[in-house]
Amino acid sequence: MIADNLSAHKTALVTEFLERHPKVHLHFTPTYSSWLNQVELWFGKIERDVIARGVFTSIADLRRKLMKYIRHYNKAPKTVKWRYFDPKHRITPRLIVTGH
Repeated sequence: MIADNLSAHKTALVTEFLERHPKVHLHFTPTYSSWLNQVELWFGKIERDVIARGVFTSIADLRRKLMKYIRHYNKAPKTVKWRYFDPKHRITPRLIVTGH
């Protein structure tokens, strides 16, 4: 499972769950992972613009409407530009911690 670095994912309850389920491993995203925020925003936009307002007669209908939306959106794509200015908080390989 992929989880953010929220402290709720590191509680005793979670540790006990992981001990009972040894096949489950938590992989934590890096702190300040702005690229992941952009992915979350994209899925939020799809949910608001397509799913929440839609009426779907089947899974195939949902897929067709999602792909139509994505093709239309991609006709005029916008590059995501983000910058992180605080060098003391930059992610380095030695700072990345995973739960395996």
